[in-house]
Amino acid sequence: MAPELSRNRKRSRSEDGITTAEYAVGTAAGAGLAGLLYKMLSGGFGNELLTTLFDHVLGLLGIG
Repeated sequence: MAPELSRNRKRSRSEDGITTAEYAVGTAAGAGLAGLLYKMLSGGFGNELLTTLFDHVLGLLGIG
């Protein structure tokens, strides 16, 4: 086996767990963002925001 191939194999084997760690960080960040959005939109602020947005879209469409 050529020395270059041997070095490349060692390098790729040592980075096998990195993908799993990246998925874990991405999943945790996504869950945190979803929780934050849920908390914001389930309160009075979220209800007012969605109502205003909905009325604005209807106004742009000429329906409201």
